Amino acid sequence: MTASGAEAALFWVLAPLMVLAALGLLFARKAVHAAICVMFVMVDLAILYVAQEAAFLGVVQVVVYTGAVMMLFLFVLMLVGIDAADSLTETIRGQRWVGLLLGVGLAVVLLGVISRAAFPPAVGLAEANAVTNPVALARVLLADYVLAMEVVGVLLVTAALAGLVLTHKRRLAARQTQRALAAAKVAALPTGRTLTPLPAPGVYAQNNAMDTPALGPDGRPLEHSVPRVLRIRGQERSATAVLAAEETLVGKELAEAGLLTEATEDEEAR
Repeated sequence: MTASGAEAALFWVLAPLMVLAALGLLFARKAVHAAICVMFVMVDLAILYVAQEAAFLGVVQVVVYTGAVMMLFLFVLMLVGIDAADSLTETIRGQRWVGLLLGVGLAVVLLGVISRAAFPPAVGLAEANAVTNPVALARVLLADYVLAMEVVGVLLVTAALAGLVLTHKRRLAARQTQRALAAAKVAALPTGRTLTPLPAPGVYAQNNAMDTPALGPDGRPLEHSVPRVLRIRGQERSATAVLAAEETLVGKELAEAGLLTEATEDEEAR
């Protein structure tokens, strides 16, 4: 069986991309990026299956592996969360060199197998495609390998249940209802808590800096409009200082405008 020109072009376009995605899986520092690389390889593999007239395998590759397993993996990562700052400290000394040597040995073995591999003409494709390829594969999978299919199904269900268990968090106290939260906010009013959201920092439209308190309707600064971290660090600016600086700036602009006006009048007088 010889590949056509279009099949060869498709292979040489997708194969380098699959290799790059596989390398990205090895060298990616974040688990989400590694999962995306695996998903890219699986989708490209499904395309190659379809190009080789194995439509059933291509659909299974997309629906089962890419659409189910990888999506489950991504959802678990998003729900459980993962620390972006992974520790690079070796708990076992020399494990990187051992892994590197094992990887080189595996590459040598694979290259030896590939160099000695022979690709004789395919045998049995006519019988497999006699009833149509999906029907023949279904008969083989659900008749000869029914136990293996059941085991795979159990594993997928177990993976789904494991994802649900990992996302479950045990409550230390009873869950508060919306009515209870509203009552607690009203009860905390004498302590200075507000029912409405905190005002945004900044002196109206004149200044929108995070370290400048907002002004209330009476013109007084609202200290709680500045983030608590800035107040603890002592980086909060007073509204008076901001307004004084702006008045100074306005005065300079007016003075410059006056000088320009005087210069213009002198030129006109001359």
